[in-house]
Amino acid sequence: MTQPRRHRRSRRKRQGNFAFLYRLLTFVMICGAIVAALSLFFKADQIFVTGTSRYSQQQVLQASGIRQGGNLFLLNKHQAAAAITDQLPYVESVRIRRQLPNALRIEITECTHPLALEQDGALWLLNGNGKLIDKLQPGQGESCPLVTGLTLTSPQLGQLAVPENQDKWDLLQQLWRLLRGKDMAGDVQSIDLTDTGRITLRYLDRFDVVLKSDDDLDYRLNYLAAVIQRLDGSDQGTIQWDKDGKARFIPG
Repeated sequence: MTQPRRHRRSRRKRQGNFAFLYRLLTFVMICGAIVAALSLFFKADQIFVTGTSRYSQQQVLQASGIRQGGNLFLLNKHQAAAAITDQLPYVESVRIRRQLPNALRIEITECTHPLALEQDGALWLLNGNGKLIDKLQPGQGESCPLVTGLTLTSPQLGQLAVPENQDKWDLLQQLWRLLRGKDMAGDVQSIDLTDTGRITLRYLDRFDVVLKSDDDLDYRLNYLAAVIQRLDGSDQGTIQWDKDGKARFIPG
């Protein structure tokens, strides 16, 4: 009786092994069929690049490593987007979207309002993320707001700026982010950070706006916009806030 039982157990074990191998082979074949189908039918036959006026579609594709006709699902979108921002300095952000069955859309956000900082005989331009996007001769970046009172450590083109004073840098980043978000950045001519306790903002080329480093900058900028609306179009002078938080306009 013992031998037949052993034989049956051995036979069931072999059948179980064959069943497992069969299921594994079936799974591999299904996966292979799916990959083959994706490779065959979902190709980037059409590629659309939007949001850039500085770079051509060919430049964007060359930087991304994306090729027309490449497989949509095998594309590493994050890697391609990072390559674009690394190689094309004026690009701030990239979004890549698949449009099935055969299209790819690359949406680019360019730096529209860079800041300028003069140092060591050069004019450095910074985008909203703090990356150094261009190096010009002094006087070439006249349309960019000039930042004074801040020094960078060993600035390098294409790299994030490294400030000597982190508190000033954080203050500048916060202020510029708010100005851009309120569509006020294009009206700024300069930002003076020389005094660590305050910021002097040249605005509309008519006003020197004095802000304290511990101010609620969001509130102050909204207040500033309201004050300027009440002033005459020819008014010039200084706008600052008193200890009670009320805005004062000093003609001059």
